Amino acid sequence: MYFRNAIFLIVSLVAMPAVADDCLPYKLNPAVYIDMPTWTKEVVQPLDPMDLLHGNVIATLSDNYDIVADITSIEDGFCVAIKSVTASVGYINFLVQIDMRHVPESCSYNAILSHEDDHIRAYLSVIDDFKPELQKSIYSAADSITPIFVRNQSDISAAVDELNAELQAHPDLILVKQKMKAAEEIRNKRVDQNDTGETLKRCFL
Repeated sequence: MYFRNAIFLIVSLVAMPAVADDCLPYKLNPAVYIDMPTWTKEVVQPLDPMDLLHGNVIATLSDNYDIVADITSIEDGFCVAIKSVTASVGYINFLVQIDMRHVPESCSYNAILSHEDDHIRAYLSVIDDFKPELQKSIYSAADSITPIFVRNQSDISAAVDELNAELQAHPDLILVKQKMKAAEEIRNKRVDQNDTGETLKRCFL
């Protein structure tokens, strides 16, 4: 009885259908492309009172990842692997807020706008400076992800979504984003520290 069970187990293992490990030979070295989105600037003067001496910048960041998958048909299903990643990472809009008591194009209005433009340049400098590290991190993340096995062609789209989620949850990608955020805070703080306020003060003399 013991030997019959053992033989049945061996036969069952040999006859197993395709599983995720069967997709390992179809893993690719992914190509990585970074697309810096075009940004716009809008200047508004809210109806609610603001700090008369300070403006504000609201930066909107685009952080999207598009995966092109390589689909290989194998026994019992398909292998879905990452072929390339196109990352769109960068700021798409800067909303500058200036107190409505400053008349547009006046000395004080322009002084505050100039200061907020310095903040915008600080944001943009982070994206430019971190582009090589970002590309390296995306490649490291994508290259670590093994292909996914699916049984049905209708499941391929969900598998690509799963690959994308795994990519964005990778520690290397999370870490570089944290470093970029820290750099933004440091550089924007430096903008404020380097501004003595003399330009704006002269407007009120």
